[in-house]
Amino acid sequence: MVAEPAEPEPEPAPRPAARAQPREPEPAAAFADRLVSPSTDETVGAAFGSLANTILATNGRTIDDLVKEMLRPMLRAWLDDNLPPLVERLVRQEIERVARGR
Repeated sequence: MVAEPAEPEPEPAPRPAARAQPREPEPAAAFADRLVSPSTDETVGAAFGSLANTILATNGRTIDDLVKEMLRPMLRAWLDDNLPPLVERLVRQEIERVARGR
């Protein structure tokens, strides 16, 4: 008697994307220590979200990419100015330490 292979179970149907539920107003005590009200927070968050979507849609670069692009020349210049003297000083100190140890 040969066992027939079990048929694979069907994959579950994808669930619809959850919609953001509108926030209920919070009592005054809940946001007394916050700097801005929940409505201001939502408005600002939506504005930054819109900006992020626009930036990503137009050129596909993230803020991380922009920061890397800006910092690379500054880091290169700093390393060119400071790395050689730093390495020379540390190598000299290490040579002196090894020479005294013998």
